[in-house]
Parts: sequence; structure tokens; C-alpha cells
Amino acid sequence: KGWHTFNKTTIGSAWQVKDDALMLDASQKENWQTKGGGDIVSDEAYDNFHLKLEWKVATNGNSGIILFIKEDPKYKYAWETGPEMQVLDNAGHPDAKIIKHRAGDLYDLISCSKETVKPAGEWNQVEIISKDGLIEFYLNGEKVVSTTFWNDDWKKLIAGSKFKSMPDFGKFPKGHIGLQDHGDNVWFRNIKIRKL
Repeated sequence: KGWHTFNKTTIGSAWQVKDDALMLDASQKENWQTKGGGDIVSDEAYDNFHLKLEWKVATNGNSGIILFIKEDPKYKYAWETGPEMQVLDNAGHPDAKIIKHRAGDLYDLISCSKETVKPAGEWNQVEIISKDGLIEFYLNGEKVVSTTFWNDDWKKLIAGSKFKSMPDFGKFPKGHIGLQDHGDNVWFRNIKIRKL
């Protein structure tokens, strides 16, 4: 309740509620994602908000929390418009060797100021605050990213990233919040979104 698959009205069967957590059962693969999975997004769109949640991933797991998503049939994936806080098993996933691709990073744009992630299978606490363009990421109680979206510096960051070929990436100051299906088991719980 409160979520649907990106660009659809319902949610896929691979997303399940188990032990008070929203879990992606990625046992059945479909390319790099999950059969019956796909990214899920909040029913509501947000601009100024305070998001709190906890996540854990399987060994070698990869997922993400995607922000300011625009739904439109012309976009195949949520990350074509939405910047992402990376969710990752830093110890096991090869992406962790890339600065800006580790847990807590603003994916491919800004790396964490410090590494505060817990190992695979352990719960991590996240807070994301968006207030008038200032975006702050907290991972396990520590502020790890603080930056301003939608100004000239933001445009330069995107121009130097893998998203430079996506004309609408990071462009929308109001959008849906998404949880990513990257083909790995991931759990989310205690998800609370408050408008500011």
C-alpha cells in the first residue's frame, strides 16, 4: 500500500511483505532485474520531505533509494530522471571499488564523506532530507552527503557523470521516491516519509 511499480498501477509479486519488512525476492531473474519485480515508487510525489527507513541487502547485493522520479512512458527506468542514494554490500559487490558507487553515495555524483555502512544482512538506518534544494543523506546516524540540487553546480555534476546522456536526469524538483530492483534480495522497513 502506498507503492506501485514504476509506470504501472500495481506492484509486482516479487515485492513481498515478510516479518514487517518490504522485501524483494530476487530468486527469479529477468535480465539484470527480477521477474515480477521492477523499481517501485511512492504513490505520492514529494518536493520538501524527510524520509526515514532501514535497509539491508543480501551478500554482494545492490539496490538504491531513488528521488524525484518522473513517471512517463518515455522513461524505461526510474533512474533516467531520479538521483539515487546507493544501497550496496560494500564488502562483496564489485561496484564498491568505484568511488561514488558505494553505500550511502549519491550514486555516480558525490561520494560519502565517511563509510558508515554495516555488513550485508545487517540493518542500516537512512535519513534523507530535502529542503528547498538542499539535500542531505544520513547513514547510520552520520551525515554522509550534503549538496544542493538544481543549481549550476548540480548541472556540472551531472555533465561529468554517466547520466550526462539523459536529458531529464535530476531535473524535477518534485517527484516520486523509489526503491530499486537491481536483481538482488533487499529488505526495507520502518519507511516514513514526512512532508516539510
